Amino acid sequence: MTMAQILAIIIFVLMFGMIVWDKFEKQYVTLIAAAATMVLVFGLAMHSLSAVWETLNVRSIFAAEFWYNGGEAGEVSTGINWATIIFLFGMMVMVEGMAEAGFFRWLCMRLAKLVHYRTLSLFVVFMIMSTILSMFIDSITVILFLAAVTAELAHILKFDPVPMILSEIFCANLGGSATMCGDPPNIIIGTELGYSFTDFLTNTGVLAGVSLISVVAYFYLVFRRQLAGSNAGVDLTQLPAPESVISSKKEFAVSTVIFAIAVVMLVSHATTGLTVAFIGAFIAVVTLAANARHAGRLLAKVDFKMLLFFVGLFVVVGGLDQTGVLGLAAKLIGRLSHGNFMLMVAIIMWVSAFASAFVDNIPFAATMVPVIQSLSVTLGVDLNTLAWALSMGTDIGGAATPIGASANVVGVSVAQKNGHRIGWGRYCKVSVPATLIVVTISMLFIFWRYC
Repeated sequence: MTMAQILAIIIFVLMFGMIVWDKFEKQYVTLIAAAATMVLVFGLAMHSLSAVWETLNVRSIFAAEFWYNGGEAGEVSTGINWATIIFLFGMMVMVEGMAEAGFFRWLCMRLAKLVHYRTLSLFVVFMIMSTILSMFIDSITVILFLAAVTAELAHILKFDPVPMILSEIFCANLGGSATMCGDPPNIIIGTELGYSFTDFLTNTGVLAGVSLISVVAYFYLVFRRQLAGSNAGVDLTQLPAPESVISSKKEFAVSTVIFAIAVVMLVSHATTGLTVAFIGAFIAVVTLAANARHAGRLLAKVDFKMLLFFVGLFVVVGGLDQTGVLGLAAKLIGRLSHGNFMLMVAIIMWVSAFASAFVDNIPFAATMVPVIQSLSVTLGVDLNTLAWALSMGTDIGGAATPIGASANVVGVSVAQKNGHRIGWGRYCKVSVPATLIVVTISMLFIFWRYC
């Protein structure tokens, strides 16, 4: 190994360790690691200014194909994936606009009223809602409002919200695996490899749909006795009317229309040629224009820390790419699988699932995308199949533990704020078996459909 490769690996491992340790804010960890990569790897070890510019990748923003008809399959960007950053920013702005209008609380209350506030019915409906919403909205946001409303309903209806929150967390991760915009790992995979919303929906979406049936059945069997009849004798008149949580009917209508436009643009972007970067920027501008009075407040609520986390992460992974470390990792997987494609798929899926259960699945996905691309080029195997295996492994594996995905951390935190602590034991006892079920189903389905 060269000095540049050794330094790149050391920086990457230290960054991962600091992220897992979780004593410092993640964006500071990745940005410091990115600066170290620039100075130590690209500067001192490689003496390469071109590596710096390729990793910063700023020039891609000014290319016409970045905004229109860009991101063709197989055109993998190097370094910072600005399309992911811009798209995430746009979706964050849109979601804040929807939350400001009371859309999410209204939806929860409306569905609760439709099932007459029966706890077991709520349990199933909220699982399905968590899955569907996470297909279009970041799973972190979905759990943030869904767990809060669940805790509110639990207080009124006198049931333990923990079973419902645990199932919602898992289903949010499952729903996020179904589309390109549902979970950050999929956004990275999609923008890096040029996949469309429809590509994910017709591949990982089918896997998620098949798995959802088993997941709902599993959680229902585990918690049905605990939740059955728990709201008997409760006075339902004290519950707020769904319409009462809407802050402004006009803003509610506008935010709903913007959300519908975003969904249509995402579903059709492979046909229209509009890239996810354009869609993200367009939705952000429209949302801010429609909420001009609250534009400053909406921008203040955007999670810029998460965006900075991504920027630093992409630079560090770019260091591994520029020094050839990712190519070595691809060769190792090739040797372990002895060229057997099915074994290669199984290794990628289960290693991704296991790693994502203990470390944030976002940096893992960002690291593995160039690895599977290298495998495809060097061994001549189908990149699409490897991508779907990586997507399902990272998204579902991240649901297994309280720290595997950001949505998990948010859900556990919301429960604790409402007086319901969820420890590792209680979380893993339920979520680990569910993870094993879905990963196994996904692997067998991929073998049957693609191998």
